[in-house]
Amino acid sequence: MEVLGILLSLFLLMFMAYMGFSVILFAPVFALLAAALQGLPVMPSYTELFMAKAVVYVKAFFPVFMLGAVFGKVMEDTLLAKGISHAIMEKLGHKHAVLAVVLSCAILTYGGVSLFVVVFAVYPFAAALFKEADIPKRLIPGCIALGSFTFTMDAFPGTPQIQNIIPTNFYGTNAYAAPIAGIVGGVLIFFIGMWWLEWRKKKAVNKGEGYGEHTLMEPAPAAADVKLPKWYVAILPLVLVLAVNYYLSRVYTWDPAILAPLSGMKLPLMAPAVKNVIGIWSLVIGLVLGIILALALGYKNLSKEQGLQKALNVGAIGSLLAIMNTASEVGYGNVIAALPGFKSIAAFLLGIKIGGTPLVSEAVSVTTLAGITGSASGGMSIALDLMSKDWLAWANSIGMSPEILHRVASMASGGCDTMPHNGAVITLLAVCGLTHKTSYIDIFAMTVIKTFMVFVVIALYLLTGLY
Repeated sequence: MEVLGILLSLFLLMFMAYMGFSVILFAPVFALLAAALQGLPVMPSYTELFMAKAVVYVKAFFPVFMLGAVFGKVMEDTLLAKGISHAIMEKLGHKHAVLAVVLSCAILTYGGVSLFVVVFAVYPFAAALFKEADIPKRLIPGCIALGSFTFTMDAFPGTPQIQNIIPTNFYGTNAYAAPIAGIVGGVLIFFIGMWWLEWRKKKAVNKGEGYGEHTLMEPAPAAADVKLPKWYVAILPLVLVLAVNYYLSRVYTWDPAILAPLSGMKLPLMAPAVKNVIGIWSLVIGLVLGIILALALGYKNLSKEQGLQKALNVGAIGSLLAIMNTASEVGYGNVIAALPGFKSIAAFLLGIKIGGTPLVSEAVSVTTLAGITGSASGGMSIALDLMSKDWLAWANSIGMSPEILHRVASMASGGCDTMPHNGAVITLLAVCGLTHKTSYIDIFAMTVIKTFMVFVVIALYLLTGLY
């Protein structure tokens, strides 16, 4: 019965998220419902468990969410993001339309532009290209999903997306952890995903299906007087973010005593050691420099009325919704973890000993929670907060590097997260003016490919020891 109460709570949260209700409101409601069903006092569960853990998450990751959102908005408003995507699509043309959309999304995502901004920046050009090539519009969400939500989000080493940064706080790693596993997994995802999309396109064309008659969210013709930045100029802020992040996380030696002055002031430090925050510090500095360079290169393209103010404000305010959604899911997970019924669930997950390592246990736990919550960052944060110490202790006992734990957790978070109730999926379909019925099958295919590839990466490690 205790487990049934937890499952009921999870089902209700998933249902409300699918229906479009905010998890900021309903995560605490269903967490407290589960607590009440198992005899825990409601108000202490809310203030001392739910809110306490949510606040810790905000403290750790708010700078990354905020600066990432601002960087993405600046890249969008200065037309730098559009300059990159337009150049790729123009170069590859109609014959390689699918590849053009995927690469446009991939380059922007890997350069640090937030997933939501990539959708808005790439879609107008993708729709125009598909219309000219007479390729079904319903395939566009799958192309954007492959380029934005898969290999450049959490597989390729160094990606500045939050899904690749969260594990650094738990394992003391950095964004470039397990590069071999990440590159192999990412390349396989790209090629298999491209094969699927090209097969779907060929199948539709052979049936005589064209772009289709669409009226929703059709992009207006580009203004003739708008001159987009050259791609080789527009890409410089992305390169700078990656370069600074690499240097500060892999080359530069941080003073391990840098926290000592704060410790002497008897402040409540949450980072156990400098290594646990280097990944976040490196990315924060990289994003700040990237924002400055993007503004310097594209300032003239900002609108004359409140251009700079609007870009910075919208980015900063927009980040609040994203981090509060995830923090609410983390708070929910920690209330559930405190319940007696969760002990049997945790024991089952930790008891998965396939391959004699914690990797399968970690992958199953992370991707399952990501699927339930409809959030890669939320599901991974819950799983790592609850079980990362056990997985790390297990890894240490068999001489396994925490780097492979990092990469598996990161990739698994982007596996089953793209369920129908996922916020990014709902936004993507809305921006494209399409529905789950017409286009979700291709997004689901990317989900299956990505989830399967996590276990391929695990198998590669078990067979070769390479990571």
